[in-house]
Amino acid sequence: MITNTELEYKGNLYPDNIVEFKQDSDKFYFTTNNGVVLEITVIRNSTIRFRYATDHVFQPDFSYAISPTAPRGYNHLEATETKTEYLITTSKIKVLVDKQSLRIQISDLEGNIINEDELGFHYEENYAFGGNSVKMSKITQPGESFYGMGDKATHSNLKGKRVENWVTDQYAYGKDQDPLYKAVPYYIGLHNDKAYGLFFDNTFKTHFDFAHERRNVTSFWAEGGEMNYYFFYGPNMSRVVRSYTDLTGTPELPPLWALGYHQSKWSYFPESRVKQIANKFRKLKIPCDAIYLDIDYMDGFRCFTWDKTKFPDPKAMIKDLNEDGFKTVVMIDPGIKVDRNYWVYQEAIKNDYFCKRGDGPLMNGKVWPGQCNFPDFTNPKVREWWAGLYKELMSETGAHAVWNDMNEPAMMEVPSKTAPLDTRHDYDGHPCSHRKAHNIYGMQMVRATYEGVKKYVYPKRPFVITRASYSGAQRFSSTWTGDNVATWEHLWIANVQVQRMCLSGMSFVGTDIGGFAEQPNGELFARWIQLGIFHPFCRVHSSGDHGDQEPWSFDAEVTKIVRKFIELRYQLLPYLYTAFYKYYKESVPMIQPLVYFDQEDHQTHFRTDEFIFGEQILVCPIQEPNAKGRRMYIPRGIWYDYWTNETIEGGTEKWVDADIDKIPIFIKEGAIIPKYPVQQYVGELTIKELQLDVYYKLGTENSNVYEDAQDGYDYTKGEYSLRNFKLTGKENELIIQQFKDGNFITTYEVCKLRLMGLPFKIKAIRLDNETIALKDVKMNGDNTIHVTKDFTTLHILGK
Repeated sequence: MITNTELEYKGNLYPDNIVEFKQDSDKFYFTTNNGVVLEITVIRNSTIRFRYATDHVFQPDFSYAISPTAPRGYNHLEATETKTEYLITTSKIKVLVDKQSLRIQISDLEGNIINEDELGFHYEENYAFGGNSVKMSKITQPGESFYGMGDKATHSNLKGKRVENWVTDQYAYGKDQDPLYKAVPYYIGLHNDKAYGLFFDNTFKTHFDFAHERRNVTSFWAEGGEMNYYFFYGPNMSRVVRSYTDLTGTPELPPLWALGYHQSKWSYFPESRVKQIANKFRKLKIPCDAIYLDIDYMDGFRCFTWDKTKFPDPKAMIKDLNEDGFKTVVMIDPGIKVDRNYWVYQEAIKNDYFCKRGDGPLMNGKVWPGQCNFPDFTNPKVREWWAGLYKELMSETGAHAVWNDMNEPAMMEVPSKTAPLDTRHDYDGHPCSHRKAHNIYGMQMVRATYEGVKKYVYPKRPFVITRASYSGAQRFSSTWTGDNVATWEHLWIANVQVQRMCLSGMSFVGTDIGGFAEQPNGELFARWIQLGIFHPFCRVHSSGDHGDQEPWSFDAEVTKIVRKFIELRYQLLPYLYTAFYKYYKESVPMIQPLVYFDQEDHQTHFRTDEFIFGEQILVCPIQEPNAKGRRMYIPRGIWYDYWTNETIEGGTEKWVDADIDKIPIFIKEGAIIPKYPVQQYVGELTIKELQLDVYYKLGTENSNVYEDAQDGYDYTKGEYSLRNFKLTGKENELIIQQFKDGNFITTYEVCKLRLMGLPFKIKAIRLDNETIALKDVKMNGDNTIHVTKDFTTLHILGK
């Protein structure tokens, strides 16, 4: 007779001593006496993958996060064994594996410890769901700081924080509220002026403790799946961020209009209201490239339909808007209304495309249309079908871009705010529950959307936006930070979130300028615009329940300030486009926190407000009311005040005047900043000259300008123009050399150079070794000259 049927609770289980070692090319396997297997894979010289199995068995090796084009390769690899350890050495780092405990220590070639296990890998059987909870603990090094982790609404430096990743619809979230809309299980550690990164590629709910529970221990764990993480060594933070972004991928270049100013609201309808908004922009000469249609354009919130009462002829409306320079962006949500007379629902039912519960019934959830079913976007056949649904919307009706919302997936009137955990998913042939698929559901939805939009706007480039995402979603989509609030605290949060997202591989990001919930006053709206025009994705969006948030919704002074800063964004479009090119091509973040810019300056480690826009413009928003200026930290080096052209020595905190019509903006000495004339929308004007603002430096500095047709794919075939400038400043001479790459021929023939900070009066100019009369370069009193666009060397000689 059985008298005790309870399972034995074993608690945390740990690897014991290694009993077998083998090498298979770039993979190393260590097996312990109790059946734990560690697989170490050398991806690149400074990128190593660590993967643990229990009971001798690895799970299928599959990831949505890793880019299929992620670079691999190394130039040195060596494995040695001593009495107590195994040692794997690349040309950059050493990985030590302890024979008795399987614990890891990683050091540079000089023996400086970069990262080391505390308890290391351990696990606990999950009796409720099966499998294991997998855990890792690391020693926190003295003075170590932590950054990254996606859209967390908390201080940039995560030291002392505990966070989790479970994508969640958090309407009107607050400071330090967690989790939010993104799951990015990746962080950067910095100590002793050396940086490393760690990406825990596990899609279950994950937790990270950055010396919160124990001040000398950093730990991370997941409620299922494998302990599978990638380690990146710098020592520069820039190298860490690039390595992570290389691994998870970058987007293709967007159409240039996607980098313009966008106007959105929940919701603009009917058609007459949409046109009224568009006409007001043009009347007031406030540049704008896109107008958004939220869910109210649909018939009863049914995706891929139009409410013909509000929008009787959407094709004609979109055409009219386009002729006036406005692109139309439409929202699509994942919830499909349960309606047997609805063609999308009929197709999904017929083909068995909806998610099901564990015992077979369809997974139901309430969203805007009422009762809904949800496609399983982890099924390749469903993604292909979903992509095809965009044909009529894009090809026939003419919409230009798509905005995926509510794709956590969000559900109403349930405590979890999302799908039940027993919901089943295909997971690309690796069937699983929602516990594993939840964090990537939105990513796979926007992946399918991207494929559809790309197909049906071709030969134009796609532009797609998502709210929910997981690491790697940046390959398919831009994003924003969700349902924020019109408060000064949220202006601070917006700044921190975008900086953090850019460090986390997701540079094409912005916020709901002005706040989605509640209503800003004119001052807050103006200050938010002043920040938002420097974010890669620049859009005003708000809930109509709280009033209007168009640029003219306040007073004449605010309207004037908003116009001034939106015009500045349009002037800086070639600079921003060049930053996007470097993000796309070289994985360089488009916004750089000061700690990224100068990690050896310890004053930058806890700065939250200041950031570098691109690589040469320093910005610091005003984040409190009634301010006439603020104190800010100027990073090391010499900087030019954008408004006055006065120079300032960095490495110190300074008071900077900034009344309501300004924010602190500084230009790095030696920079060459490209500008276009103000346009009401991208493509309104044929660019007749490229303005180059040249900031003198005693020394050298490199700058770039990337241009192409602003849309289409010819840039992938060499039809681009990349101007590489080298500035060399001497006491009585300024030399600018240009090295051009690419076959694209720009519409302008002339560059207008504005020379700032010259310590001498111009005596003579030599262009490509020929002396040029000053009148031939149209020089005037403010040191402005005009030269042919394809010059090789420009010498400016002083008296």
